[in-house]
Amino acid sequence: MADSNFVDYVKILCRSGKGGRGSMHLKHVKYNYNAGPDGGDGGRGGNIILRGNHNYWTLLHLKYQRHIFAEHGGNGGKDKCHGTDGKDTYIDVPCGTVVYNAETGKFVCDVNYDGQEVVLLKGGRGGLGNFQFRSATNQAPRYAQPGEPMEEMTVILELKLLADVGLVGFPNAGKSTLISSLSNARPKIANYPFTTMEPSLGIVGYRDNKSFVMADIPGIIEGASEGRGLGLRFLRHIERNSLLLFMVPGDTDDIKREYEILLNELKQFNPEMLDKRRVLAVTKCDLLDEELMDMLKETLPDDLPVVFISAVTGFGLNELKDVLWEELNSESNKLKVITSTDTLIHRDKDMSSFASELHDEGEDEDIEFVDEEDVEDIEDIEDYEDFEYV
Repeated sequence: MADSNFVDYVKILCRSGKGGRGSMHLKHVKYNYNAGPDGGDGGRGGNIILRGNHNYWTLLHLKYQRHIFAEHGGNGGKDKCHGTDGKDTYIDVPCGTVVYNAETGKFVCDVNYDGQEVVLLKGGRGGLGNFQFRSATNQAPRYAQPGEPMEEMTVILELKLLADVGLVGFPNAGKSTLISSLSNARPKIANYPFTTMEPSLGIVGYRDNKSFVMADIPGIIEGASEGRGLGLRFLRHIERNSLLLFMVPGDTDDIKREYEILLNELKQFNPEMLDKRRVLAVTKCDLLDEELMDMLKETLPDDLPVVFISAVTGFGLNELKDVLWEELNSESNKLKVITSTDTLIHRDKDMSSFASELHDEGEDEDIEFVDEEDVEDIEDIEDYEDFEYV
């Protein structure tokens, strides 16, 4: 995966801007050397903002951008001059990006649609100048506030593809052949396991100019939930699919058993995936006759629709599209309307499994650096702790 352009997770150190210091200045003019305080306020620090952008499909543009810092706020000046506000830093991400705290694995936020903006880290407030503290009993205050310190967090950006139908099956089950037959997607097809090395999306056309999106992921093998094969790494891409299409070859000894193995792997990865609607497609039916297909129907599960197809000859593809469209638009598969008070529930990330992936990428987990700005920030933090904001 090192040479692939499909990058579905990155780890970035983000830091917002610190607030500028308030000015402690007493005005001195001709003939009036005690004109009073005129120290201005400091400017606020810049925010780190995530922004959804439908022009991006992967996180490739962030792969080598490991540090993202916002601009610091300017310090206040005399004559009640306000410090400049730090510029906000925008991070454009593809729709379907989920953010986790890299240290704790806690869910932070997600970006679901184009143009959505989420403030990841808020810049520090600027400190008040001594002009703000003048009063009848204290007409010449000789103190001002320091700026609020910056916020810093190492985050994991993880892409979860958005599609209507997700293909689930063992290697060489015919997933890539099916998506190439139903759409214009052209994934690599070959007669060896794990031909598909990265997810691919295809738009499947239906009647009356209707369509739905289908996602193909690398094959799943038994034990994928424990880290075997490539399926575990890409299972998150079908977490947001509304329908799962299980694909089992027709020449398999026990179709029902292979279906149960796939179902168990999904359960081990995320039990909530079992709540999704499911359809079973028996592939490579060009190797079977009608009598054998009738015999297989008696051994297949009864709790989900079953379709016999052959992507090479086109047998059963129209029936499959009818079943998929019916299941996608069924009343039981429709999401409830989310009101302003409702929130989507996200699971926290298991950092034990993710740490091994980052180690394979060659990342240094214990990077520490100090620059000249950090020295000033440390002094500001010490001043800030001794000063109470009003």
